[in-house]
Amino acid sequence: MPALILALALTSALSAEQTAKPLTLVAEVRAAIAAHDIPRAEAIVVQRKAQQGASSEVIEAVSWLGRGALAEHQLDRAEQYAAEAQRLTLAALGSRSVDTDAKLANALGAAIEVQAQVSAARGARTDAIVLLERELNTYRTTSIAKRIQKGINLLTLEGHPAPALELTESLGAPLTGATAKALEGKVVILFFWAHWCPDCKAESPILAKLYAKYQARGLAIVAPTQRFGYVAGGAPASPDEELRYMREVRDRNYAFLADLPAPISVTNHERYGVSSTPTVVLLDRQGIVRLYHPGQLTEAELEARLRPLLERP
Repeated sequence: MPALILALALTSALSAEQTAKPLTLVAEVRAAIAAHDIPRAEAIVVQRKAQQGASSEVIEAVSWLGRGALAEHQLDRAEQYAAEAQRLTLAALGSRSVDTDAKLANALGAAIEVQAQVSAARGARTDAIVLLERELNTYRTTSIAKRIQKGINLLTLEGHPAPALELTESLGAPLTGATAKALEGKVVILFFWAHWCPDCKAESPILAKLYAKYQARGLAIVAPTQRFGYVAGGAPASPDEELRYMREVRDRNYAFLADLPAPISVTNHERYGVSSTPTVVLLDRQGIVRLYHPGQLTEAELEARLRPLLERP
């Protein structure tokens, strides 16, 4: 599962804006990886490193080599590049927090993620979980904590009871009392989204169609989200201003959610490791996680996972 998700991410098309101007180092490396040309990606990084040393951009590109090698099932090479990216990141940071440099934060998060996935792919699942839990303890208060938690969830969440949601605030119907009671015995899609997320908007019509098709057979949707401190164009916003904007985005792009619960909480995104949106979590009628999927799903993919659960009493 993790390698499949990674491969899908690597093959995403570059935007028109990116292709209209010279590619950044990371974009060049990603393009080579998407073309399954790891040697070319490596050559690009080696050349740039010789020119500018171990800059933040170069280190981030090294982390992409690890992800690319993992996607090609080259486990030894993936481990090598992930370890190198982590070593270079820690040396570059020194005593600074990882969040002082977004490129280094991205490199470190990827390096930890790849090393764990390599261990899991080799059958050392417990070692992978121990590694991630150790790193989560180290970086719990940083921006990469969600990413590390995502890695833990990918290895541990399916087949276990869903973590409880924090329900203090909700954009739609409050998920308390009768609303929560109404979810009992239903198959539930947890759709983690963000107001700025284009991939979430692309997933919206798929969810709306499946909800309309299967609601009568016991399908429910809960759509957790969180504040990010800004609105359209990245303009800073107060909590109340952002809440109003979130409601506008929901009404415009997610009309089917108008009467459905949408808890607002950073805690929920942290608990479920939502470092990428959308993240889709599928619960059976007993509240057991049957699918944990960071990223988009096609209608056919999601329906194929839904139907067996809906057919069970």
